[in-house]
Amino acid sequence: MLELLRTNRLILRQWKQDDFQHFAELCADPEVMKYFPAIQSKQESYNMAEKIKALIEQRGWGFWAVEIPEQVSFIGFVGLHEPNARLPFSPCVEIGWRLAKAHWGQGYATEAAQESLKYAFVNLGLGEVVAFTPVANARSRAVMRNIGMEDSGQTFKHPDIEPTSHVHEHVLYKISRDLFFADLRP
Repeated sequence: MLELLRTNRLILRQWKQDDFQHFAELCADPEVMKYFPAIQSKQESYNMAEKIKALIEQRGWGFWAVEIPEQVSFIGFVGLHEPNARLPFSPCVEIGWRLAKAHWGQGYATEAAQESLKYAFVNLGLGEVVAFTPVANARSRAVMRNIGMEDSGQTFKHPDIEPTSHVHEHVLYKISRDLFFADLRP
């Protein structure tokens, strides 16, 4: 069953074909893609969006498209993913996000990520969720802290990124089910 998640300000939903062009624009923005190996071509972005959409159809969850109801139909994605098995801490489920720059600094990533974590722990029954980003990505690390994740103290060389890339070394954050629910208590 395909899930639709709602927060106070956002809807996390399955992707629509109309989202693909907006996603391609987002992935062509050098500032949005600063902590990725490279910007993506239109075709690369469309292929990624199609894969994300197919994974949601298959599992009912994934990197959901995010919209601001009655304002903006697509601001990026936030959600859950089973990453490459070659990562040193696999198997796992990661939480991730990528939003258009116009929507940074408004708490949208944090709000949608909190809802995604709730889904991971309540609906999927997971015991832990991870997040990782290049060491220098202070914005994503701030979101990770804002949603209650803890820095594991581990760094790792991402196996899918060239060793000469400026984004090869990553940090690993984690949150357990118990910590997530402890943070919700008054």
